[in-house]
Amino acid sequence: MNDTAKQTFFPLVKYTDPAKAIEWLEKAFAIEPHEITKDDEGRIVHAELRYATGILMITQQDEATTGGLYVAVDDPDAHHARAKAAGAEITMELVDQPYGSREYGARDLEGNIWYFGTYRP
Repeated sequence: MNDTAKQTFFPLVKYTDPAKAIEWLEKAFAIEPHEITKDDEGRIVHAELRYATGILMITQQDEATTGGLYVAVDDPDAHHARAKAAGAEITMELVDQPYGSREYGARDLEGNIWYFGTYRP
């Protein structure tokens, strides 16, 4: 098993120009592209960058937050139900993603965005 298969928390940073950010992060911090997903127009919609055993996720800026956290969970349905029962603001309802993950998003008490799902880079 590789090191990322054991990880649970993955930081998520949003940029208005993900391609430029990836180029800069590699040049400045030696953080290397691992996987990049583009839409039909060639825009980066999701990227994973690697540094040593860590993975950083990058996506297009699409709301007022500049980042968040992705947390790998075994049972996103139960996790979603628990969050909803606790009064969490659900920002993205449970969805089966084309890359095989089942996930949802929620905002915490201070406005930070958290994503929970089965995906493990």
